[in-house]
Amino acid sequence: MNKKSVEEETRKIEEEDLSSAVQATGPLDSGMAAASATDGVAATALRSVLHRIQHAAERSGRRSDQVRLVAVSKTKPVSLVKQVYDAGHRSFGENYVQELVDKAPQMRCLYCFRLAKLQLPDDIEWHFIGNLQSNKVKPLLTGVPNLAMVETVDDEKIANQLNRVAGNIGRKPLKVFIQVNTSGEETKSGVEPDGCLELVKHVTSNCPNLEFCGLMTIGMPDYTSTPENFKTLARCRSEVCKALEISEDQCELSMGMSGDFELAVEMGSTNVRVGSTIFGAREYPKKQTN
Repeated sequence: MNKKSVEEETRKIEEEDLSSAVQATGPLDSGMAAASATDGVAATALRSVLHRIQHAAERSGRRSDQVRLVAVSKTKPVSLVKQVYDAGHRSFGENYVQELVDKAPQMRCLYCFRLAKLQLPDDIEWHFIGNLQSNKVKPLLTGVPNLAMVETVDDEKIANQLNRVAGNIGRKPLKVFIQVNTSGEETKSGVEPDGCLELVKHVTSNCPNLEFCGLMTIGMPDYTSTPENFKTLARCRSEVCKALEISEDQCELSMGMSGDFELAVEMGSTNVRVGSTIFGAREYPKKQTN
């Protein structure tokens, strides 16, 4: 076989392997074509949300830089997330461990240097905002080196597991929020308000590899009781700060989503989680029927 034939054959093998590797990444790049049709829309929506946060903060006598916007990219392709990243945003959130691991930068295969365009830059600050099971803690912490925070610690078991894995892999202390169920809905995760302080004390006293940063809640889905939910979380913060002898500035409030983030900011939120208002309606794969 001559040199030219060898080069052609090598190229064919590489292309076949790369194609297989891309397919193996699953939904990472699915929707690329659809996302390209909306280029610019997500970035424009981001600026609109930031503008609305600024005005809400001003109405509450605060600066907009005292409120963090977590852009929730659940079910959205990397290409659309990258558009928001290119607009200058760095805080993103995901609800599912596997989806976050798939999007985070990591060395996964021989051709990772050619697949890098399918993943996101490592200066993104990822927030995990979904329900977290103990058996998913290790894949999350090892698979997402730039994980900035877990916002959904709701019992001692998950706190202990996060603390154990963070210590075993030698990462810096992981920032966490304690999730509080302020609406009383049985379908929602979160510690009850009267158990919030006890869980916070457990984290601060027994979990040296975790850094307690604040409280998180999800309001009622129809927003009818949102003010009460937010007031409940604020009361929990007051109790925690008094017991720990810290200022309220040292205990963040993560509350507010697409339908109520402005009200949340007006009521003291320092961290809002906005998805569909930036990225559009979520796209779930259709269930296949046998």
